[in-house]
Order: sequence, then C-alpha cells, then structure tokens
Amino acid sequence: MIYRRLFGLPTWRQRSRFDELENMRRQMDRIFGELNRGSVGKNISGVFPAINLTENMDNYYVCTELPGVQSENLDIQVTVNSLAISGERKIPEVELNAKYHRREREPGKFSRMISLPDNINPDAIEAALENGILTVVIPKKEAAKPRQITIK
Repeated sequence: MIYRRLFGLPTWRQRSRFDELENMRRQMDRIFGELNRGSVGKNISGVFPAINLTENMDNYYVCTELPGVQSENLDIQVTVNSLAISGERKIPEVELNAKYHRREREPGKFSRMISLPDNINPDAIEAALENGILTVVIPKKEAAKPRQITIK
C-alpha cells in the first residue's frame, strides 16, 4: 500500500476527487525540496557587503567584509537612526584577450543602509578598516546604558 502511494502505481480502488491534488502537492514538495537543497551553503540574501550588527552594554558594533576595498573608496554616513555604508570595489583589469573560466568577483558600486535604535551617540562613532574588515563602533547614549543599582 505504501509502495503504491510513493510511486504512483495503480490501485484497484476507486480514485478520489482529491487524489490528483494530492499527487500534485507531492510533486510540488519534491520540486521545492530540490530547489532548497541547491541553495544550501550559499549566501541566500545575495547582497554585498555582508554585515553583522552586534551590541554589548556600551556599544553597537557593525562589522562588514570589504575585501579589496580601500578606505578612500568608502563613504560612511550616520543619521539619528541609520547608518549608510557606500563605496566602490575596483578590481584590476586583466589583459584584453583573457578568457574567464569563472568570474565571481565583480567590480562596482555598493550601498547598504542599517536601521539603528534612537539611543546612539552620533558624535562619538569610530570606524576602522583592517585586513578587509570594516568595524564601526557606535556608542550608546549614557541614558540608554544599564545601571547597576545597589541594595541598601
């Protein structure tokens, strides 16, 4: 019985009105399962640069991978509740007659915008680019930092 259902073999019973819909649902599940398996391990969002946003008690940290991007090609702007990182990735030209076997690194302009909470101190933001990793340290306002209350 299970063998018949899995492989769609004919049965001796009368077919229900919903048997074809069930068969179509199984086929769609199989197709979507194959599509999902094909994207495992890839960057699903497809955006550049990849960004991590973390925080501790005093600061927010934005870490961005920017391999091959020079600091003079970056523009970082902050507003009350957002951080914008934009720039241009330049890749050295290869000779004109070269044939690519694989081309995954593309030159061009990029821009990312990150929403931030309202409790930041925009005057004390620092940024550093080292070994292709851009780290932006965004301090929190004093009022937003947790305070330790002593019990008397």
